[in-house]
Amino acid sequence: MIWNINEFHYLGIVSNMITFKELGLQEEILTAIEKMGFVNPSPIQEKAIPQILSSDQDVIALAQTGTGKTAAFGLPVLNQLDSNSKSVQAIILCPTRELCLQIAKELESFSADMRGVRVQAVYGGADIVKQIRGLKDNPQIVVGTPGRTMDLIKRGALKINDITWTVLDEADEMLNMGFRDEIDSILETTPEEKQTLLFSATMPSEVRRIASEYMHNPVEIAVSKVNTASKNIEHHVYLVRSSDRYLALKRLADYYPNIYGIVFCRTRREAKDVADKLMQDGYNADALHGDLSQSQRDHVMEKFRNQNIQILVATDVAARGIDVNELTHVINFNLPDDPEVYVHRSGRTGRAGNKGISIIISGGREARKIRDLEKLIASKIEPKNVPTGAEICEKRLISLIDKIENIEVDEELIEPYMETVNEKLANLDRDDLLKRFMTVEFNSFLEYYKNTKDISSEGDRGDRGDRSSNRRGGRDFSRFFINIGQKHNLRVPNLIGLINEQTRNRNIEIGKIEILRNFSFFEVDTQFESLVLESFKDAQRDGVDLDVQISKPEPRRGDGERRGGDRRRNDRGDSRGRGFNSRRDNDRERSGGYRGGDRDRGGDRGGFRGGDRDRDSRGGDRGGYRGGDRNRTGNSRRGRD
Repeated sequence: MIWNINEFHYLGIVSNMITFKELGLQEEILTAIEKMGFVNPSPIQEKAIPQILSSDQDVIALAQTGTGKTAAFGLPVLNQLDSNSKSVQAIILCPTRELCLQIAKELESFSADMRGVRVQAVYGGADIVKQIRGLKDNPQIVVGTPGRTMDLIKRGALKINDITWTVLDEADEMLNMGFRDEIDSILETTPEEKQTLLFSATMPSEVRRIASEYMHNPVEIAVSKVNTASKNIEHHVYLVRSSDRYLALKRLADYYPNIYGIVFCRTRREAKDVADKLMQDGYNADALHGDLSQSQRDHVMEKFRNQNIQILVATDVAARGIDVNELTHVINFNLPDDPEVYVHRSGRTGRAGNKGISIIISGGREARKIRDLEKLIASKIEPKNVPTGAEICEKRLISLIDKIENIEVDEELIEPYMETVNEKLANLDRDDLLKRFMTVEFNSFLEYYKNTKDISSEGDRGDRGDRSSNRRGGRDFSRFFINIGQKHNLRVPNLIGLINEQTRNRNIEIGKIEILRNFSFFEVDTQFESLVLESFKDAQRDGVDLDVQISKPEPRRGDGERRGGDRRRNDRGDSRGRGFNSRRDNDRERSGGYRGGDRDRGGDRGGFRGGDRDRDSRGGDRGGYRGGDRNRTGNSRRGRD
């Protein structure tokens, strides 16, 4: 992405406004940029392009998504490319298929006037045979997701012996998605003599490790973060009980009849479920998530860009690469754990001078997160009540009246039918006509909302009606069953590590844990319920297929139930089906609450918080567990690219 002068002023990131001609780029590239209508580089482009052109020194560039990073590394690479060579000279790694295609498309546009330059995109979810044929056309630049790129290298289809540039775009996101092993393998395979360009929005320890191990004396470039909220974006938060999130979303969709927006969900399963509910309820919606094939994703995106879909329900990863300027709303079905994610989400609306609304549907007990967000964006997030049924019906009625007032009537087209219409309606006076008109247009709305209650919450009541939740320390916990226990050599620290490894989340609050002989129970902050279920889908441990399900709350002592009796009788965790036995209380390993992540000193004493896994020089694990890291010798997660 390259920015024009108006977009610079809009985002408040105008520098000295030099032109691309002053950066030392060749004429063919300047011509292509000029045809695209751009003159001035963004701040990251202004700093990175001259550095990469003038030196073969490695570069670490810190800049947020959406600041024009593709041109920052793409233009200088194209400028120095040998278009006569039949070898791959540059390999660009990025986290998702959408971003991979977007980068490849932009590079093709930048090189439109350069003879012989070829760019090939490689990514999972598409025909690998077709991509191998594309590599046989001798592209000089390959843009790929780490998993597919590594696969093609192993097959011998992608030869990187003559690589001059290796680019890691959105390095922090690639590592968060679990591509550590693939990135290590690819970088170890590339020649020693090359220029490595690492672009990242943040610089966590794992990105630092990559830089330390694979880069030589890199120069660091950083541009100030553009976190100040656009004046064109209003920020609203709606407090509801967690079980009422979808009802709140449904009411907001009804209250804004002309909505054209994205609903962000934590997981693929949640995105699919929310989209399915919206479509079943008659809304013009669809889902975008990692379980879709590439052709399905392209079809959904085409419909959304053409506004044939009003509401797109998506995960953050799947939504990368979406570039639509007319969005009226961004809705956070859950508040993201990373504040920067909220900034990026909300920035998708209110573009190009349009007004936009960024909405948070909060399950309560997130007041501190909201305050931190307000500081980050330097803007007030306005608390709102979920619209009542009466407010929704009134808003819809006014919207329809406005539409009627402003519609252009084709007199010639309608005139032949007016005599018949007048005859049919002659017996109705003005009030009768209006009432009947409203009934035809609004009967379903009026019927649906006539007895609905207010679902707004004060934010401190929690989910009392949620049968799978327990209250502990002012926080709601969901209880889960997992089909491994003591006989599988499972202990409390192992289970905490497994939860963090699968969810790849640093801030999950872990409650009580019970390790039984054949299976176990654990509690997790209810807001991460969907994430846990999705993360353990298709997971394994030591060859055992893991089965994680929501369990009923732990029975109180003295209620006549045996402890642990909340598991269904068809205990798939024990192939012999013995389930509960009288020795269980003697076999149980119990724990109190944990904060998923760093272990203090290695004992089973609690105090776990999701942080970085420390590794000593021999590669062993020395401490806690980090949601985003995986054991270098462990199994990779499936279907990540």
